[in-house]
Amino acid sequence: MNNRIDGFKVVGQIHSRRWNGIIADLTEVECAPYAGGYYVARDPRLFILLDAEGEGRPLVKMTSNGAGLPQDTQHRPISFVPAGMDLWVDVVGVRRMRHLDLHFDADVVMQRLGEDLDPRRLEDANLLFSDQRILALGQLIAAECANPQPLHDLYGDGLSLALIVDAMKLSRQPAKPRSALASWQLRRALDFIEANCLRNIRLEELASLTGLSQSHFSRAFKASTGASPHQWQMRMRIKRAQQLLLSRQNSLSEIAAETGFADQAHFTRMFRQVVGTTPAHWRKAQT
Repeated sequence: MNNRIDGFKVVGQIHSRRWNGIIADLTEVECAPYAGGYYVARDPRLFILLDAEGEGRPLVKMTSNGAGLPQDTQHRPISFVPAGMDLWVDVVGVRRMRHLDLHFDADVVMQRLGEDLDPRRLEDANLLFSDQRILALGQLIAAECANPQPLHDLYGDGLSLALIVDAMKLSRQPAKPRSALASWQLRRALDFIEANCLRNIRLEELASLTGLSQSHFSRAFKASTGASPHQWQMRMRIKRAQQLLLSRQNSLSEIAAETGFADQAHFTRMFRQVVGTTPAHWRKAQT
């Protein structure tokens, strides 16, 4: 993130948690009599002001000279800020603030939500609003960030994804007739996924290969294969891992690293989902 901000002193440490494509930062700061500046978010982010002490209140502005009218965060403490958007902040008469920032990788979240999230919605700012359900989720995420003994990753991941769904106001979409990819489109997509399965493949890349929008490509790919592009990529990684399990005596942790998994536990979990057993049991059964 590019920023120029002065007058804030972090109290203690920033409590950060990282889940599947989502980073949550819980920060408490002491404020000088005047604090502020601007920042540019590299990724889309949700900002939630959890509490503030002092007679003043933070003001958010669209430009440095205040054009577009400063907006008060006291009663509207939530903002969705698209990637690359400038935002100016003035903080006068506030002694201390605590806030939650939820940054998310748009490609990963798009893959997880599939056709329910139109990528254009990530370009629409929604500054300074209040929503009791989002605030409640934000408080739960903040508590998990500060928890010295964090719960299972699924807890924080589920809360964060639920918050994004709520903030984007995503409703369940009615089922649509699914048309499959043309044979040349399917072959091109499958070849690309197999050749690049060890790195993060963006949905945009696959859609551009076939000349389709991202949402159209996702629907057509699943109609053709029965799996999402991300699920198919996991299958290709597992296929590559099976080849290594048969041809080498490398440790499971080495094979996990070589095939793009976060660690051995992640590798084992995904292998079991795809194959139905653990890598160790599968390797033993082949000999």
